[in-house]
Amino acid sequence: MTALTLMAAAWAFEAVFGWPDWLYRRVRHPVVWIGALINVLDTRLNQTAYAHVTRYALGAQSACIVIAITLGAAGLISHALPGTWWGFATEAVIASSLIASRSLYQHVSALLTPLKRGDVGAARAAVSQIVGRDPAQLNEHGIVRAGLESLAENASDGVVAPVFWGSVLGLPGLAAYKAVNTLDSMIGHRTDRYAAFGGFAARLDDLANLIPARLTGFLLAAASLKPTALAVMFRDAGQHRSPNAGWPEAAMAGGLDVRLSGPRVYGNSVQSEPWLNASARDPEPADLQRGLAVYVRAMGLGGIALISLALGVHYAA
Repeated sequence: MTALTLMAAAWAFEAVFGWPDWLYRRVRHPVVWIGALINVLDTRLNQTAYAHVTRYALGAQSACIVIAITLGAAGLISHALPGTWWGFATEAVIASSLIASRSLYQHVSALLTPLKRGDVGAARAAVSQIVGRDPAQLNEHGIVRAGLESLAENASDGVVAPVFWGSVLGLPGLAAYKAVNTLDSMIGHRTDRYAAFGGFAARLDDLANLIPARLTGFLLAAASLKPTALAVMFRDAGQHRSPNAGWPEAAMAGGLDVRLSGPRVYGNSVQSEPWLNASARDPEPADLQRGLAVYVRAMGLGGIALISLALGVHYAA
């Protein structure tokens, strides 16, 4: 079986079943294990007494250790499983744990119920589970905006990127990407504590997401069924603070004809970010439902493309 076939099976399994709660309670989740290793290295090596260049070098070393261990473990699993249908199925189930299409939908759609009943407090509590900005500063428009931005960005980071690297390099590639992305989410911040220690991890994550972010943007633009989505994506993606997140976020903004990004509060500081699709209106709760529909169609298009590639490789072999 090819890596493309493995990823098609893994993605299909994850989309239907996700990572069951009963399994999480018993063995946690691979990302939790990766995070625990990162936390140990962060605690022991990220000392503020060290010079900037030393902390950068130690952070790079830590990132390489995490990626090497994750890559090695995935390689051993892939190599140890027999080349039978049940060996393939086992590997696909393991790979599915590193894809997050179902859980992303669930987390973002959890905002809809409190928003529909006008419970801004509950909506703020729900959005705090998916974004890093201060939810106490968000009004209804801000909550919807945060939900749509998280949906668009994580469509790339949590779904398209892991499937892409898994399709290229199999389970080891998928696991290595997940290690890189988890490193970035935990230590790749522009804060006093992590600007040096997490600098290498942040740049590595930017590199790993260059292609997937743009693929995600095209998928979201196509799924929106609005030609203007592509125009907004090409015009505004480069204005985003991230070299990658602007692509899917701008595509979502153009596809829904709303404005996203803009100024936001992190802790005690306000970051003045430019708007994506600045001339459009602020998003309403109904736009979150529309955005989820765009996301589902985009992931469906991606799944069809993956299956088509897998079949093409199979029949060409």
